[in-house]
Amino acid sequence: MANLAGRCERASTCNPRQPVDQTPTQPSKLKRFFATRAKDWAQMRPEWGLCDNAALIVGPRTLSRQINLQGRSFLHDYDWHRDSDFSQLTAILTAPVVVTNWINLQYFASVTAPEKFGSGNKLLHNIVGGHIGVFEGNGGDLRIGLSHQSVHDGRRYRHQPVRLSVFIAAPREAIDSILARHNDIAALANHGWLYLMQIDAQGAVWQRDRSGQWYHLNVAT
Repeated sequence: MANLAGRCERASTCNPRQPVDQTPTQPSKLKRFFATRAKDWAQMRPEWGLCDNAALIVGPRTLSRQINLQGRSFLHDYDWHRDSDFSQLTAILTAPVVVTNWINLQYFASVTAPEKFGSGNKLLHNIVGGHIGVFEGNGGDLRIGLSHQSVHDGRRYRHQPVRLSVFIAAPREAIDSILARHNDIAALANHGWLYLMQIDAQGAVWQRDRSGQWYHLNVAT
């Protein structure tokens, strides 16, 4: 059901010039619509992928099940009560958090400074060295970011550039202990490359500032 709802939502925005009532809604037609679009070499925007990503939630799925996240959050199911030595949490902070931060910053940079960190018009791309980057046309600077078509639908940007907000449902002491042992991960929070939040047992949200101190956030519900 979640996949179907997501497909319905994305299908209505794939072509801003197409009337909404012409967008397929039946499961079989939606599947065929996206399969055809993904294989169409003439399609400049086969999918929006991870466009508009904004958050990563690490905790039980029950925390967000009743919330409309609008397709903007990565979800990682985790229960700290079943992680006595916090080895699972360590793995999450040193792997999924890093990867989602890479994704977030790539989209962020490609929208805020496309001439420097984007890769321009994908119709003009020439691949360099396999996976090194692309040239826009037959020369110029090596481009390594996202193409204009990956973040723009021809009328407006489809990605709102915000730093990744990471919400973790685990004891603050455990989070601090992991950050103390992994300087590279701590640097992401200490230098503002992402926002680090903790959800406590009562559901209250605490944010870690750049000095490593936690303070309570008043979150509207």
